[in-house]
Amino acid sequence: MKKLRVTGVRLLLLIVFNLVLFPVGGDWAWSASASADQIAGGAGSNQEPGAYQTPLAGEERNVTFMGENILIPARDRGQLTSLTVGGSLLEPGQGGTRVLPIAALFLRRVWEDARTRDTISLFVNELEYDKSLGPLELVSHFENYTLPDDQTEVVDNREIKETSLTWGTLVGSFGPGLRLPVSPYQVDNHARLQLLGRLGYFYADRTDETGPGLVVPSDTLLYGARLRGSYDGMRRNLLELPHRGVASGWNLDYMHRDRWRDLTGATTGDRDRNYLQLSGYLVGAGGIPGFSERDRLLIAVYGGTTSEKGADRFNAFRINGGPFPSEEGDLGRPHYTGILYDNVLATSYATASLGYRRELLFFLYLTMVGSYLWADRATVEGVDQVVFRDKRGGAATASLDCAFFWNSSIYLAYSWESGFIRGGKPGSGITLIWNKLF
Repeated sequence: MKKLRVTGVRLLLLIVFNLVLFPVGGDWAWSASASADQIAGGAGSNQEPGAYQTPLAGEERNVTFMGENILIPARDRGQLTSLTVGGSLLEPGQGGTRVLPIAALFLRRVWEDARTRDTISLFVNELEYDKSLGPLELVSHFENYTLPDDQTEVVDNREIKETSLTWGTLVGSFGPGLRLPVSPYQVDNHARLQLLGRLGYFYADRTDETGPGLVVPSDTLLYGARLRGSYDGMRRNLLELPHRGVASGWNLDYMHRDRWRDLTGATTGDRDRNYLQLSGYLVGAGGIPGFSERDRLLIAVYGGTTSEKGADRFNAFRINGGPFPSEEGDLGRPHYTGILYDNVLATSYATASLGYRRELLFFLYLTMVGSYLWADRATVEGVDQVVFRDKRGGAATASLDCAFFWNSSIYLAYSWESGFIRGGKPGSGITLIWNKLF
């Protein structure tokens, strides 16, 4: 009788697990007819006998959960729509920010002769459409950074109201590219090289709090070129997290600002009119000798620099935090795990992260990451003159990624940072993000 009660509880948990977390007709299905022996390597299984293999993104796979068979059907990763919402709670706040909301729509479409990748969050967007001509491509790209709120620099974790401005950029790029598929030949595994002409517009305006001594640049057209290359040999797991492989890339940007004022306040000269920027990254994931398939080692290295005579708050790199980078187009985003605020400006930077991920269950992952950052970060000199000074910091993050209701997933993380973003004062934050697949 005791055995029957235990079996009944297990069956109930399996039903709840299947119908609530992974609805029928979605990306998951439960087959109660298969036995544990079949999962260990019998018919219909693509695992080696006696060896556990982590379910990988897009692949059909049989796995065991509480002694029963879970069938994960194949999924077309070239047709993806996802909605991301969430936010971070900061303690103490970063400047005047205590709560940071997050919302974005992500689209990826891959056809036989074209593809598009779009990240849409209303005021900050990145859209790309590539037309294929064999291995050659015609690349069109658009991005805008047009926040409607006043943007104010932070010093010693205090907003300096005199630096307040409303400003933004819109840039379109077009040109030829080369795309070659690479191992393991998934939808996001390519070596790419692009040469793009760029045309854009920059605007800036004072606010009610702008200091009288702050130099505000003129609205202007932007002209330039971008040479960029990337390689993605990464294999992702079921939740699209890096599992094994290496990805790397670099950007070389040159931009000319048609109408410009020297931001140092000089009455003559145009030292800031032109600028050159170089940035690059390396991200990797792999097994750990002596450990199981469930244990992964993660690395991420980022760096960038701006020509000395053209560096200012309007063309600075925006260093971001959040989840460990994984999606192909997101890998190039400068990442520092301790930053929860998404607008830390730096004209030159270098950051390195080392992490460990444990697959607790095939749908649940624990990740721990430590990061170090050096950067010339935006600060304020005098009352309202924005300059950049050498700063360093360290951070640590512990996070959980888990499948959730309605074909979605949850990211929950706690981050601690030594003081890079709060004027030398350590701080922490909790981030909760829900990602829904359609």
